[in-house]
Order: sequence, then C-alpha cells, then structure tokens
Amino acid sequence: MKVTLSNQQPSLKGGTMQKMLAFASLILLVVIFSLSSSNFFRFDNLVAIILATAVTGVLALGSTFVIITSGIDLAVGTVMTFASVITGLIVTTWQLSMPLGIVGGIAAGALCGLISGLAVAKMKIPPFIATLAMMMITKGLSLVLSHTKPIYFNDTPAFSQISMGSIIGSIVPGWDIPNAVLIFFVLAIIASLILSKTIIGRFTFALGSNEEATRLSGINVDRWKIIIYTITGVFSGIAGILMASRLNSAQPALGAGYELEAIAAVVIGGTSLSGGQGSILGTVIGALIMSVLTNGLRILSVPQEWQTVIVGLVVIMAVYADILRRKKKN
Repeated sequence: MKVTLSNQQPSLKGGTMQKMLAFASLILLVVIFSLSSSNFFRFDNLVAIILATAVTGVLALGSTFVIITSGIDLAVGTVMTFASVITGLIVTTWQLSMPLGIVGGIAAGALCGLISGLAVAKMKIPPFIATLAMMMITKGLSLVLSHTKPIYFNDTPAFSQISMGSIIGSIVPGWDIPNAVLIFFVLAIIASLILSKTIIGRFTFALGSNEEATRLSGINVDRWKIIIYTITGVFSGIAGILMASRLNSAQPALGAGYELEAIAAVVIGGTSLSGGQGSILGTVIGALIMSVLTNGLRILSVPQEWQTVIVGLVVIMAVYADILRRKKKN
C-alpha cells in the first residue's frame, strides 16, 4: 500500500497563531523588564540571556522531535551530563585528542537515545517510563564513571573556546557573542530543515498525527521512532559538550531539572503534547522566553522560589492554551 504524506503538511505549517502569540509574549517581556530595570537591556545582559538559552535551547530542539510524535524524553538533562562526563574521560583521563572526545560525547548521547528508542518501539514500554529509567541510568553512570568528582579540562585550554570563544567577536570587534550562541542558532536551522524538508520530518509529524494510520500505510513505525529518539540523543550529546565547555569541567551531579526546562520551552513555543504539531522556530522562541523571564525576575530581585512558581504558571498557561486550541480545531 502506498502512503501519501500530503495530509501531514498542514500540521507542519500549523500553529502560526501560537508562534505569533509566543513571539508577542517575548517582546512584551523584554519591554516590561527594560522599563522595570535599566540593567536589563544592556548588551552584556542580553548576551548573558542568549548564552543561558544555548544549552537549554539545544536540549529543547531535540525534545521537539520526540514531543511532536506525542512522546516524551525525560532523560535529556542527565544524558547531557553523561555525554560531558564521557568527553571528560576521553580528553582528560585517557589523554586522547579533543576532537575524539567531542565525537565520543555526541556518540554517547546518540547511544542513550537509541536505547530509549528501542525500549519504546520494540519493548513497547511507555515513553515516560522508558526515558525515566534512562534518566536514572545515566545519572548513576555519570557519578560512577567520574567517581562523583568533577572532571576539569585545565590541560585542554582550547576546550573552553567551544562555548566561550567568539568567532563573531574576532570578525566584528566589540560583538563578543559566545560561540555557544552561534552553535545554538546553527543547530536550530539544521533542525528546522530536518523537520520541514526531509522524510524524517514528515514521518515525525505522521507519527504524532495518527500512528496507527501511519503503520497501516506501510511505514515501519518502530524504525522511525528509534531514529527520532536517537536524534534527540544527539542533541543532548551536543548540549553536554557545550555545557562542559562553558564550565570548563564535566559536573556529574549536574543535569537533573534541565529536561523540565527543555520541555517547558517546547510547549511554550507551541508544540502540542498531544503530538502532530510543532515547529523549531516556536521552540527557539519558547527557550528565549524562559531565559528572558528567569533573567528579568533575577534582576528584579524576585526570590528563587518565586521564580520557579512563576515559570510553572507560565507552563500551565501554555499547555491550557494548547488544549483550547485543540478543542476549537475539533
């Protein structure tokens, strides 16, 4: 039986109103915080915001693929940490080259995604449980392999330049925008192209829209699920490299909680938890909203505990807006 994916294209282009609302919310937050504090709209603070967005944003890019399929990956934060630890072991403990360490870290992330995908697709374990187990496994392995101690890259000074160097600053003096920001936006473009221009993107939307119909159309659903979870693992591995480079160390206890921030960014950006709808542009906007909100509240001296409450309320409103949109569509 031949399959036609033309009926999935509206989902690809859908959610325009949600992205516009998210972008308007981002602009509104910037205006409010700029008026509330003269320190907010300074160049160095804006750079700090987009730098803070980079790691969470890369995790969110990978999470977008899984969530569009109506799945979830709770392990992206700890997989990020696991990838950074593997990189630290290769470069520091085993004294191998930095490029090999980077490849090893990304491969570790891909392997974790592959295993999660196999658990979901072949073992039929619900994504929530499968990735929760992967979160616990990678968290434990990171502590075991590092002996619960940070791994420092002091003998590899070039490693910190991956995130904190500035290619843009060397070209345009005064614009010292960290490489991590540039990498994030390049990855966003690549992810957007994959989602909108390749067969991977078409099948991602197809799985989220109607998995059973996709299976009956002759598509190997299990294989594409495994591929999509592996892609998420690759993004987590890259995020691990960026985080380790930014801190100039692999911190084995770091990572828990990042998955919630990534998922929140995806949802705020308009990707539906029910699957079948979402975009990379929306995710980028959602990640920026999270960073702007956190930075602005910090500048206004709002206590940390209330910052968490406010972010939680924003996520609830974003999910509720998705529910209302779905009801209206149906």
